[in-house]
Parts: sequence; structure tokens; C-alpha cells
Amino acid sequence: MVTQQKPKAVIVIFGATGDLAKRKLFPSIYRLFQNGKIGDDFAVVGTARRPWTNDVFRNNVEKSIESDTTTKEELDAFTSHFYYHPFDVTEPSSYQELDALLEKLEGNYQTDGNRIFYLAMAPEFFGVIADNLKEHGLKNSTGWTRLVIEKPFGHDLSSAKELNNEIRAAFDEEQIYRIDHYLGKEMVQNIEVIRFANGIFEHLWNNRFISNVQITSSESLGLEDRSRYYDHSGAIRDMVQNHMLQMVALLAMEPPIKLTTEEVRSEKIKVLRALRKMATDEVDTYFVRGQYGSGHMKGNDVSSYRDEAPELAKSNTETFVAGKIMIDNYRWAGVPFYIRTGKRMTEKSTKIVVEFNDIPMNLYYENKQEKHPNLLVINIQPDEGITLYLNAKKSGIGTHAQPIKLAYNNNGVNAINTPEAYEKLLFDCMVGDTTNFTHWNEVEQSWAFVDPILNAWDKKMPDFPNYPAGSMGPKEADKLLEKDGFLWWPITDN
Repeated sequence: MVTQQKPKAVIVIFGATGDLAKRKLFPSIYRLFQNGKIGDDFAVVGTARRPWTNDVFRNNVEKSIESDTTTKEELDAFTSHFYYHPFDVTEPSSYQELDALLEKLEGNYQTDGNRIFYLAMAPEFFGVIADNLKEHGLKNSTGWTRLVIEKPFGHDLSSAKELNNEIRAAFDEEQIYRIDHYLGKEMVQNIEVIRFANGIFEHLWNNRFISNVQITSSESLGLEDRSRYYDHSGAIRDMVQNHMLQMVALLAMEPPIKLTTEEVRSEKIKVLRALRKMATDEVDTYFVRGQYGSGHMKGNDVSSYRDEAPELAKSNTETFVAGKIMIDNYRWAGVPFYIRTGKRMTEKSTKIVVEFNDIPMNLYYENKQEKHPNLLVINIQPDEGITLYLNAKKSGIGTHAQPIKLAYNNNGVNAINTPEAYEKLLFDCMVGDTTNFTHWNEVEQSWAFVDPILNAWDKKMPDFPNYPAGSMGPKEADKLLEKDGFLWWPITDN
């Protein structure tokens, strides 16, 4: 793992006038600069079709940075590193002019020829950009060259393979950084530490002591301005194939022999290979899909998915997915991993609940029908932290037990300085650490698992909408657990 503290590079952002660059990339680069993670030896080149100038671009970068403590002088010093280049991804002259600009900036900022090409645009342009970067020599600099790709990586396994072949024709696998922003989140990265740095958990982390694992990633928002993208992807492509399966892999992986990129990645791939594949006629046994109808949230009436945009009027795209995932290996045989994710749910929250086996006969339950198993809850967002649920004696006379919580919260006074996911991942890319980026083998195995679900759903017309906005999804998602004797643990701690 590279340990260089202040990396040097020119970062080229394709799609620099888009929402991702504005909301995530510019603020993240600013925080790296402000916190001293990068010095003055960097430049950012924004490319897009709009005929902007450097001044217009810098003004937009400045607007994207929300900081009450920043002076005008500090902002000007930062934005002076930003340059704009009007660009047509299909026009050879655009690449030739960009190469000349990069060589000039590399001389001005002493970046040692290090280049990052960040593709913050539609996936259909990934292949053509990668090919042209190679064809016109932009990847043959005097330093290192890295290509950062946003999801979605393909629409199914076949298209993912085709896209990978296009990119690999221009870049080597070690130069390709497939970004999954969930892997940059503080508490997702903490999963490995919680497991492998605490004997109290790792010795119990198997099918002898754990009854089930639940992963919930819910959003309260609807589509906002993403109707075109979302209706083409749906919840399973937007969330399950990448973020949810990555969390499953981190929770289920074997301890790596050392904390190197190769060893961690190897263990994650083993988990993804062990996921039980489903035949088409088995999908309904393991997975549930939903689409939200109208509802009432936070005192307001909200419309259904199909009413959010005219083109969605007859859409059968799923906005909710719940599933039961089985991992057929020695450690996890028989333990279900339940996942659920969706839009217009009760609230925005991402959490993991590990339910431990209850003891055969709990003498301390006041009501023998009650169930108070020990739970380990890992809150990813918005309230980062860990909660361990134990049973203790009720105060007063008697011997009955009640659940108590041992909690650690990561949202203290230093929370404002906690690096955002993109900030971490951009820095990792600059120092060459690919641990928290997705390798092609992970992408391939994830699509191999998801493809049969997509194929089964394509052959059957859903009965949508089947859950009201503001709820936790369709009733069938609850039944998925009930038939195994479990229930979804509440999304908020009581």
C-alpha cells in the first residue's frame, strides 16, 4: 500500500458541469486541500460540451463549496487550480487539445505527469473515452495514469462484460478504479475493524451463533430529477448489484491473512462466488419487488412513482427490493442474509442488524412469547455508530429481563470533520490504494447473482403499486422473514 501523504496529480473530470461534480467531487477535492491531504501540486480540468470559460467554471466550483469558515482569498487560491476545456467526446481534436493543456499544467504545477481521468457521465461514453485517451496518447504520461468509473457498470452481465472489454482494451485492470461510494463510508469501512479487531465478535461470527443478518438501506425521497436514469435501472441495479452485495461481502468474508488490497479483495470475491444462485422459478421464493404508490409523509401528501413524471405513467420499474440471500460455504451455511432497499420509505437510513441465536429456554422473559435476542446494530447513516443489545434485570422486585443498549455514536463534535465517502475515495485513488474500489471479478460475480432475478421479473407482470409512500415496503417483504420465524428489526432504535 502506498503511503505518500501529499500526492500530486492533474484530475480531469469528464462531465464537470453535471450534478455529481457539483455535489460531491468539487467539495471533496476542496476538503482534501483544506485539510492538507493534498498540497499546491494539483490541478483540476473540467470538460463538458458547454462553452464555459475558466472564470465561469471557477465560479461554479466556488458555489458548490459550502463553508462558513472560508475566506474569499482561500477560495480564490483553491479555485485557481481549476481549468475548463470545452469537449466533444467523439471529436479527436478535443483529445489533442486536452493533451496539450495537461502537459502545460503538469509543468506549471509540478505534478510529475500523474493523471486521473474521472468519468462522471453516462456509461455509454465510457468505452469511447477510454479508447480515445489511449489512441491520442493521454494515458502515456511520464507518471501514473488512472481511470475512475462511476456506476452503473453495465445493465446486466452481458453488457458489463462488453463494457469491461472496451475499457480493458485501453487500460490495465490496476489502472481502473470502479467507484462504489458506499465503500468510502466511515461505518462500512468499520465493518472489518469491528469483526477482526474484537475477539468477542469474531469468535461468534458464524452459523453456530448467528441466526440471521439484516441489511436495510432506505430512502425517504422519491426520484427528484433522476427519473430518466432511475426508470432505466430500478432498485436492483441502482442498489442491490453494487452497494448491498458489497456490504454482504464485507460482513461474510473470511479474515484476510493480511490487510492488503489483494487479500481483502480475494476474500470478498470468495463470498460473492458462494452466493446461492437461483433458477427462474425460484426467484419469487427469495426476492420481493415493489413500487410506491401515493402516501402521506411528514404532514404532506406525496405522489406515486408513476405520477412523478409523464413518462412513468405505465412504468413497471421497481422502487423497492427485499431479498433473502444464502451463502453456501462452511461459515454461513443455513444463515439467511436479508436485504431491503427502496425509495419513499419511512426515513433515510442505512443499517446492519446481526441477530444472535437466542438461548434455548430463557427463564427471564416475562412473557414467554416475547423475543429479545442479542443484536449488534451497525448504523451506517445518518447516525453513524454501533449499538449492542443485551438483556439485563428489570429494576425493582422480580427476576424479569429487559433489553438494554450499549451504544457508541460517531456523530460527536468532530463529525463535521469526518471525511465524506468521495473525499476518502478520491484520496485513495491519488495514492494508489484500490482496496475500497470494486475489481472486475466482484462486478462479474455480482451480475451473475442478479441476472436470474432480472430475467424472472422480465417474464412476469408485477402488480404495482404495492406499498404506500412513507411505509417500509410491501407486506410480502415482511412475510419473507416471517416464514423463517424472523422479523425486520425496527429501522429506528426505540
